[in-house]
Amino acid sequence: MRSFLKGIVLLPIAIIVVLLAVANREPVRLSFDPFSSTAPEISLTLPLFAILFAAVMLGVVIGGIGAWLSQADNRRARRQSTRELNRLRAETERYRSYPAGSRQGTAAAPVLPALSSR
Repeated sequence: MRSFLKGIVLLPIAIIVVLLAVANREPVRLSFDPFSSTAPEISLTLPLFAILFAAVMLGVVIGGIGAWLSQADNRRARRQSTRELNRLRAETERYRSYPAGSRQGTAAAPVLPALSSR
């Protein structure tokens, strides 16, 4: 069911992307020089769809990096929880390995030294 829904959503998007690429094949000049519009120092001449696809890919990468950075606290908490879980499992295994009568938790309460009387 999930793959069917994914196909229903992705198929129209793929058709739109192909139509966009076919309709925008003309080369355009992308200028990186804000001071000279007639003869820019740094410019590229590419098809418009290539520029649009590059912009979308750059946006996806920047969004992915932003999401990854914003989840740093969650990853840190998970690592700490995993370490504590492993420590508690090791401690549980250590207590299970004691013989039944000599477990530390079943021993009598420690006796306090007697106070000297005056």
